[in-house]
Amino acid sequence: MHPAIQFSHVNFPQRKVQISYRSDELKLADLAQFLANLGYKPSINLENLDKKEQKKDRSLVLQLVIAGFCFGNIMLLAFPEYVNPEETWLTENRLFFRWLMFGLSLPVVLYSASSYLKSAYFALKTRKVNIDIPIAIGILVLFFRSTYEVVADLSPGYFDSLAGLVFFMLIGKWFQQRTYQSLAFDRDYKSFYPIAVTKIDENQNHENILLSELKKGDRILLRDEEILPADAILIKGSAYIDNSFITGESRLIHKKTGDKIYAGGKQSGAAIELEIIEEVNQSYLTSLWNHDTFRQKNSFLDNLINQVSRYFVYIILSIALISGIFWYFYDTSQMFQVITAVLIIACPCALALAAPFTLGNLMRIMGRKAYYAKEAFTLEKMNKIDTLVFDKTGTLTQNDAQQVRYEGDKLSGNDKTMIYSMAMQSNHPLSQMLQEFFKGLEKLEVKNYQQIKGKGQKAEINGTEVALGSHQWIAQENEVGRETEVWYRCNGKIKGRFVFENQYRKNLSEIFKGLKNYDIHVLSGDNDHEREILEKIIQQKQNLNFNQSPQDKLNYIKNLQEKGRKVMMIGDGLNDAGALQQSDVGVAVAEDMNSFSPSCDAILAGSSFRLLPYFLKLSQKGIFLVKIAFVISFLYNIIGLSFAVTGNLEPVVAAILMPVSSISVVIFATVGSWFLAYRLFKK
Repeated sequence: MHPAIQFSHVNFPQRKVQISYRSDELKLADLAQFLANLGYKPSINLENLDKKEQKKDRSLVLQLVIAGFCFGNIMLLAFPEYVNPEETWLTENRLFFRWLMFGLSLPVVLYSASSYLKSAYFALKTRKVNIDIPIAIGILVLFFRSTYEVVADLSPGYFDSLAGLVFFMLIGKWFQQRTYQSLAFDRDYKSFYPIAVTKIDENQNHENILLSELKKGDRILLRDEEILPADAILIKGSAYIDNSFITGESRLIHKKTGDKIYAGGKQSGAAIELEIIEEVNQSYLTSLWNHDTFRQKNSFLDNLINQVSRYFVYIILSIALISGIFWYFYDTSQMFQVITAVLIIACPCALALAAPFTLGNLMRIMGRKAYYAKEAFTLEKMNKIDTLVFDKTGTLTQNDAQQVRYEGDKLSGNDKTMIYSMAMQSNHPLSQMLQEFFKGLEKLEVKNYQQIKGKGQKAEINGTEVALGSHQWIAQENEVGRETEVWYRCNGKIKGRFVFENQYRKNLSEIFKGLKNYDIHVLSGDNDHEREILEKIIQQKQNLNFNQSPQDKLNYIKNLQEKGRKVMMIGDGLNDAGALQQSDVGVAVAEDMNSFSPSCDAILAGSSFRLLPYFLKLSQKGIFLVKIAFVISFLYNIIGLSFAVTGNLEPVVAAILMPVSSISVVIFATVGSWFLAYRLFKK
């Protein structure tokens, strides 16, 4: 498509393109413009400038591959001795096969299982107990007992069970860690701030400087559709600011000379001059992002597995010790066998696999329904939620749909045709809604068309002067309406106005009926002119809060938490970022999954908003399923231990039962979660 471009390579999941081009024939700026003309405008922002490319950690995959390779080969080498150990050729090569299995077990223990051994070591070093301690004990007991069996030429050992145990454990860990990496859960204000701004010096010369060089007192030029990166005072020009990133409302706010404009506001209209009064990292918007909430590390989750493991380790070690003491006095020859069998059969591998496979599978199921959880623990936190806080604009309402209502003198067919023809000249969102409102009418010739940014548009149609725009501009008054509106003037006479009402999501009342067991709150940056509509939808008059700034929303969540509430915040856009981060579970609603979304625990597609009650129910049922899997795992341990402590369980049988119990728990968790989801979403 361009002779100077040699080749390109597109990475669709990461939404990146690598282009090789001849720089002597094509400038970088022209290449960017070429891409923009194709409809793929390059994303150039401060976040990309600051971000250092991180190397992908593939160690877990490599550990899994090595464990799988060794597991398969050890199984092949051990199989003949299970089938017919008296074969002559096997007897002659028995030691070779056994030492080969020992050799294959070394990378499994030293590399593939290293994360469990290290975790257990550091837990003991810090005097803490976690689930990896009994797992590490089971791995080491299997390895050293198997090595002893081979050295003493007693048996081939249990290297196959050892490799199988590590292999299945790593599958569970991989399944748990696998998330939707193409979605950004941790974006901040830098992802929409510009890299550079236009600075105006004392001689009125314009110079492009990096945002990092912008200082308090500098004068900058802000053009149409550019975002203000720091708090400033308007010095020159007429500003019409879109504060949707700050307040969530897209209505243009008129600012006069001397007015303060907050960072994050987007100018709509002619270029304006401003004086910076706060540096970028100290502006109102960035102070919200730099709030203590964002510096906190994720609080420790009451992980069910770690809670159980605190007691599990002490109980198993106590049983092994007591059994060893008993058999020392009763039959010393059986002591080591009993202790080994107890430690092997009691290895909580099935317990450790229950949560990753259940919650991991539920994450995949929810992902197919367009609810993308950041991690498996998000589902655990969802299970504890008792309070839901909703943003209004963009969350309960749909950004791409508005109800248009006309008020004023009756419009003739000619009026409608002229309004439609005028609206067709503009790409402004309100003009596009008018185009849809009058869709199908005849399009007339428009002459002397003018569009005044932030005010409106006027033209001559069939000899008639027609104007569409704000009330201030059409009526030449300073009054600002509370509603989003476009006024219509024909030959100097104001005929009426079009009022654009929020279009609430379909079946919203039914959705809230499905959430009746939760305490519902609504926060909005808008005024309260739609209070009555919300009261009818939610069926309550309390907890509806309007004119909420981002800081107000954050404080509101914090106050609920101080009362002991577990809060899920559902919002969209940067203005909800503080509240989303402060909440126990923050869910960002996105109409376009690739568009900007603030830091959150989960991303919910707008098209799947109606399924929110089902996602909450599924998280509850998922935790219940994990608990059942725990019970199954404990039953295995109780039955196995009852045989082990009485000396009726050989270590080889214990080594076989251990991976069997793990596989059965994995099958139960996978099938159970699919069945629960099928029944729930079938409704």
